Parts: sequence; structure tokens; C-alpha cells
Amino acid sequence: MSATLPARIAAMAETTARPEVLAFARMLAEEAGASAVLFYGSNLRRGSLEGVLDFYLLLPGPQRERIWPRVSYREWAHGGATLRAKIATMSLEQFARAAAGRSHDTTIWARFVQPSALVWSADQPARTQTLAALAEAAQTAARLAAALGPAQGPAQDYWRALFRATYRAEFRIEQPGREESILSANPAHFAGLLALAWEAQGLGFEREGERLRPQLSASERRSLLRWWRLRRRAGKPLNILRLAKATATFEGAAAYGAWKLERHTGLKLEVTPFREKHPLLAMPGAAWELWRARSSRRG
Repeated sequence: MSATLPARIAAMAETTARPEVLAFARMLAEEAGASAVLFYGSNLRRGSLEGVLDFYLLLPGPQRERIWPRVSYREWAHGGATLRAKIATMSLEQFARAAAGRSHDTTIWARFVQPSALVWSADQPARTQTLAALAEAAQTAARLAAALGPAQGPAQDYWRALFRATYRAEFRIEQPGREESILSANPAHFAGLLALAWEAQGLGFEREGERLRPQLSASERRSLLRWWRLRRRAGKPLNILRLAKATATFEGAAAYGAWKLERHTGLKLEVTPFREKHPLLAMPGAAWELWRARSSRRG
């Protein structure tokens, strides 16, 4: 285990991704003029190309859109296969700010305290800034975990309390016990991470075997919980705003929907230029086409 949080974060971010993922990330980055690309999600853990690859594309300069990130879907023919990706795009500057808990957003630090890989960076300064943001995400999450978790207990109890709270704050449908699947799927990632994140920010704690006791005063705990209440209240409204924006700005929405439909039902829907450009306006016609296809199957 790395002796400091920055060393641990750098080692985790060096996780080897498949050559196809690296090539896809480079293509997206060079096309957008990005500073860095992060790869995350179940495909990182499994080393699989099946389904949809998840990328965060981090751009140079200030954040231009008030509601972030911008979400898009891409398909790319590479090496004789079709790769699919869902891409979230925002500025590296805003990503770092959100990771440090300096915005009302909960999604960045809660997402990136979990495993991710830095699969592309424009230069060493961009790489250094991205790794620093990932370390900030770990510290923000660990700090709140100290306030939400038990007075003392194993590290997993603090992470459980954290993820249970953040999932409730977001406008997402998750199965009960989602926090358990995060921890059980990534034991090596979380082993020792909480203590390193506390040490990095000077949060004292006692250790007795596997049990930890953070040294939070009553006033420090109240301050952290006030900080969290503001973000908890903003969580669902922010997610609703992002969903509303995505209905109009999700690039590649028609192709993404058609792929999901075929994957889950076997029904193939043609993505016409009109459907690609106006996915909402095209929905009635697409629904009619699908109804006819299903009816002919039954017949």
C-alpha cells in the first residue's frame, strides 16, 4: 500500500486499460482538444469492451456551461469491432473544484472516490492537475464519511454510510444495498484508502486493529453535516436540471436509444438523419414503427 494519498491515487490511476479503450480515449481527446480523459465504471473493473464504455472528457480553460457535464454517445469502428461510449464533458477546472467540494454538486467526488483510470492526458501539468483532483475527491468523500459514519468501526462502515447518503441525495433509481456492491466489487481499491485520505487532510483518528475512530469535535461534526445538508437538498434539483438539459443536448441520443432497444428487445430501429437531429420530435414515428415490428413478430 502506498504511504501517502497522492502516491496511492497515482498508482490507482495507472490501472492498465485495454488498447482499444486507450485508442478510443485518444481519439475523443484529440478531437475535442481535451486536457485529460478518465475511464471508469464496470468495464474498467472487468476489462471488458461489452456494452458502453464510460469516459469523462476534461477540457482546458474555464467551464462554459452552467449545467454540467455535457453528455454524449459515440460509436466507433476500431479493430474490426464497434466500440460504444457514453461521454461526460466538462472543464478540468470545474472538475477539480467539484472534487474538492467547492460546489453544490455531489456526483463528482462521490463518483471519483471510486475506481477510475487516467487513460489520456495532454501533458504533465494536465496529468498532475487531474491526479490532484482525484485526491481531493477522496478527501472530500472521506471527510463526510467521518461525520456520517459511526463513532468507531471498520472503514467499510464509513464508506457504507457515505454511499447510502449520496445515492439518496441524487435523483437516481438504485437498488437497495447499492453501497454493498460498490465495496464488494472493489475491495483492493478501498483497502486503506479512508485512513490515507484522513491523514492527507490532517483529520486525526485512532486505530485498533481494523477499527477506526475519527477525532471529530462536536463543532466539526456539526459543520460537516451543515455542509452536507446544503448539498443533499440541492442534489435532486441539480439532477433534474441535468436530465432536462440532456433531453435537448444529448449528442447521439437517437443512436444510443436504438442500440439499447436492440440490445434489450432484439428490435432494430433505423436511425435516420431526422431522428438523429430531432430525437424528441421523432419519438411518435419511432414508437409507431416499433409497434408495427412487435405486431408482425406476434403474427
